[in-house]
Amino acid sequence: MIYIFNTALKTALNTYIFFIACTIQALTAVGQNLDINTLRSINRNESVAMNYYTNVMANSVTPMSIGLPLAIYGYHAIKNKKYIHQKSFVIGASLITAAGISTTLKYTINRTRPFITYPDLVKRSTGGSPSFPSGHTSSAFSLATSVAIQYPKWYVVVPSCIWAGSVAYSRMYQGVHYPSDVLAGAVIGSGSAVLCYYLNKKLFNHSKKIKS
Repeated sequence: MIYIFNTALKTALNTYIFFIACTIQALTAVGQNLDINTLRSINRNESVAMNYYTNVMANSVTPMSIGLPLAIYGYHAIKNKKYIHQKSFVIGASLITAAGISTTLKYTINRTRPFITYPDLVKRSTGGSPSFPSGHTSSAFSLATSVAIQYPKWYVVVPSCIWAGSVAYSRMYQGVHYPSDVLAGAVIGSGSAVLCYYLNKKLFNHSKKIKS
């Protein structure tokens, strides 16, 4: 069973990475001018309130990515619900998958950060690693999509989407990512969530059939 799961996971990841590569080509074809012009219009729209809001949103990614899966696990453990590990496991697996793909693409493509290439941009946050794709955005959309899939209620889906979108916008406003960076990050994060959900669903159903 482990061999079958590993083979399925490898095939799915290879297919997904191929899809991401095609997306990169499509984004490149759109043109650098549209990318930088859109970024400039967002980056120059400065206000004290927006500085504070985007800083909070960008800094919330790490604590949310760690704390929310743990909170979900704890909630189901307290409620003594069956298969308490499933929801938190899928969310955690999605975050790890998104981070792995994003990091691999970052150092493979090695795109320079926009504030380095275009000194007129205002840099409002740190950004040391290569630019493409946005790791913050991929993590945010991975978490938001996973939670929305596991808990498909409007009061979960709507705040999740607003939060993930705010994280993506914040990285452009802060001058550390191009629009194409955050778009790719959103695709990677959402795709990782859907991929892990369906892989886990198939494996879980397969395990139940064997036990029965």
